[in-house]
Amino acid sequence: MKKVRKNRGFSLVELLIVVAIIGIIAAIAIPNLLNAIQRGKQKRTMADIRSVGEAVEIYMVDFNQPPQVNGNVSGLSTYLEPDYIKQLPEVDGWNQPLKYAYVNDNYTIASGGKDRSNPDLNQCNASYCNSQGNCTDFDADIVFANGQFICKPEGLQK
Repeated sequence: MKKVRKNRGFSLVELLIVVAIIGIIAAIAIPNLLNAIQRGKQKRTMADIRSVGEAVEIYMVDFNQPPQVNGNVSGLSTYLEPDYIKQLPEVDGWNQPLKYAYVNDNYTIASGGKDRSNPDLNQCNASYCNSQGNCTDFDADIVFANGQFICKPEGLQK
């Protein structure tokens, strides 16, 4: 006598349930992943700005004033590389040039944030930041002036 083997696959209902579960997991995970990516870009930008600021501070110890250039950070390379910083970071996490300004022996380094706007080198973008310079949006400017951040991300970003 011959044995009959039944080949059973998955039913349509079982497949739909699995697809629904995968969709729910993706709906939860993707926004968190996108937020983590933006936060990483923001933290990288802050670290790069701080590195440039430290190089400018060391330069100031030697010459009693910051480099007198305005525009993109790339203009600082002749002043700072390789003595004060090995490789000058020239772009932020969103691949936009970092800005540098020199006015009356004061310097400012800034990034426009996720929206890639031209950063205000004198103050925080008021629509995203509170009076203490703490910002809650990835579009907010990141501004470092005279050795400290005057506009920085803090708290829950949207």
